[in-house]
Amino acid sequence: MEQYAALMMFAGVCVVLIAGYPVAFSLAGTALLFGWLGGFTEAFDPVFLEAIPNRIYGIMTNETLVAVPLFIFMGVMLERSKVAENLLNTMAILFGPIRGGLGISVTLVGMLMAASTGIVGATVVTMGLLSLPTMLNRGYDHGVATGTICASGTLGQIIPPSIVLILLGDVISSAYQQAQLEMGSFSPRTVSVGDLFLGALFPGLLLVAMYILYLVGVALFKPEAVPAIPPEERAEVQGDIWRQVVRVLIPPLLLIVAVLGSILAGLATPTEAASVGAVGAIGLALSQGRFSLERLKEVMRNTTQVTSMVFAIFLGASIFSLVFRGFGGDDLVRDLLSDLPGGAFGAMLVVMLLMFLLGFFIDFIEITFVVVPIVGPVLLAFGLDPVWLGVMIAINLQTSFLTPPFGFSLFYLRGVAPETVSTLSMYKGIVPFIIIQLLALVALALWPQLATWLPMQVYGS
Repeated sequence: MEQYAALMMFAGVCVVLIAGYPVAFSLAGTALLFGWLGGFTEAFDPVFLEAIPNRIYGIMTNETLVAVPLFIFMGVMLERSKVAENLLNTMAILFGPIRGGLGISVTLVGMLMAASTGIVGATVVTMGLLSLPTMLNRGYDHGVATGTICASGTLGQIIPPSIVLILLGDVISSAYQQAQLEMGSFSPRTVSVGDLFLGALFPGLLLVAMYILYLVGVALFKPEAVPAIPPEERAEVQGDIWRQVVRVLIPPLLLIVAVLGSILAGLATPTEAASVGAVGAIGLALSQGRFSLERLKEVMRNTTQVTSMVFAIFLGASIFSLVFRGFGGDDLVRDLLSDLPGGAFGAMLVVMLLMFLLGFFIDFIEITFVVVPIVGPVLLAFGLDPVWLGVMIAINLQTSFLTPPFGFSLFYLRGVAPETVSTLSMYKGIVPFIIIQLLALVALALWPQLATWLPMQVYGS
């Protein structure tokens, strides 16, 4: 009976979250309430709660998680230093002569911003504020414009260095070791954030390529939906375009190469590379004359707010998972998934559907910290590759964030889009990109090598 109390606790926290209460307090409060009731009815052993200080200390001393505030600082600094605005204007001029060129520019800038910031909400809002008015003024179809912005803005979910991948890498690593210990392997192998970065690189670039192919298709079969920029608007800067491309594009590319390259080459850990990115972002702001003490204070304030939110949720999720296990919830989940028809395929399908639906209501941080530690060990015990599983989860959540009527990215863009853009047109415009996301998921399911080949080549099997 106490096992079903674990499911009731999970359902209870979902209700509290949907009601709008703060995530961290909802997770910890619901867990402690059920723990108290379970102790009162002798269905829960309060000794489990004695492990809370150890869990908090483990989070405090986790060096991998130090990368989170550093990457957040890097992203916020780049956002405040107008890097995206300069990139978008330059790329729009570069691709302006072709139909759909502005949409392709938004996609490429979204990719670069994803690799520079890793923060989905900030990227969608920034791209919406900068590019949506321009696209609408150029006569772009409302659905195509909003769909392109939402889809390219969520690339921060999958293209490293993504905050999602950093958090997922830490959780997947713990789940992988737990699965191996339960299978009798007392010298378990590990999986690092660097492995997940490498695994996500090809699938992320594949998504970018598919987005661009879709826009090219729209330009061919529905050219009026994606008009080119008029020649007279491009003539003013056409002579200096390549100089402008070099000046605007090279600095952020060098920063991305420095951050990702140091990780992929094994020269630095994700935390060390994040510090390089943070310092590089300051240097980039200085080089563009957009650095000031006031801006630094603003960036540090925003970084502290976001980081505090992430770690508060992490602490709440740790308490939640502890009480969940105290009720025997992990055994119940293991039994439920193991008894599903289809073995590993059936279990994986159910888990992915569950995460997809949860992505409508709760953010990726809650799903990463609450759901993945519960289902991860069970799935990995089937022999699934941890890197492949992590990338599948990241793309699945990315798809969920795009799907109407609850997609987070749609909400972000709706908040900054003009009233002339209807919500229905946004929903229609995102459908082709959701299909692309699903095709990428199917491709990754059929060919896991898309995620596993590069880590094996770089780090070995």
